[in-house]
Amino acid sequence: MPQVPVSGPGKDRFTLRQRIALAVVPRLVRALLSIVGRTWRFEAIAEEGATPRIFGRGAGPEIYCFWHQCVLPCAIYYRSTGATILISRSFDGELIARTLALFGFGAVRGSSSRGAREGLLGLKSVLESGKPVVFTADGPRGPIYQTKMGPIKLAQMTGAPVGAFHLQPESAWVINSWDRFLVPKPFTRIVVSWSRWTCVPVDTPNEEFEARREELNEALERARVRAAGHFRSPTA
Repeated sequence: MPQVPVSGPGKDRFTLRQRIALAVVPRLVRALLSIVGRTWRFEAIAEEGATPRIFGRGAGPEIYCFWHQCVLPCAIYYRSTGATILISRSFDGELIARTLALFGFGAVRGSSSRGAREGLLGLKSVLESGKPVVFTADGPRGPIYQTKMGPIKLAQMTGAPVGAFHLQPESAWVINSWDRFLVPKPFTRIVVSWSRWTCVPVDTPNEEFEARREELNEALERARVRAAGHFRSPTA
């Protein structure tokens, strides 16, 4: 069974109720997702100039971004690929890290507000080992559809290209949360929509970071809008 990274929060940070949830919820989610996920039907689309990428199938030291609301379908579509994702140090982040570990994902802990430098250095090491890394670009607290600066900084540190994609179910429950979290219904179709890559050369000056962030944000939104239009989905 995959192990939760030791760099995560210590158990003394959590209450007894939280520790029980950490022991039970990830395994329960894995069991449910493994059953329901087998009924989901995925298809990939891409805008002109973009090529869909499957992590672990020819992917190397590359950076990938998607919106936080897509975590569940992403866990199934890219399971057992060995991709590493940046996850916050919060209790919710610990739940997500333990759950994704059961699907074969690695985790580096940190966020835009806590442990940001440590998180980026951890992801840099992953890229240097030749493996891909993943960002929930607007996580962990939003605002929705607004990418943080982390992917841009990491791209500049490493020279790795940044891919943008969105997973949109044709039919889903939408949780009343900041990210409008998507829970795809059984037997639904899910489109995986890709936009063109964003490149941040290592010699990019800091004053250009915001323009690159906006470029990545636009790529993510193009992927989302294209996916929603594919099904004309009311959940977009």
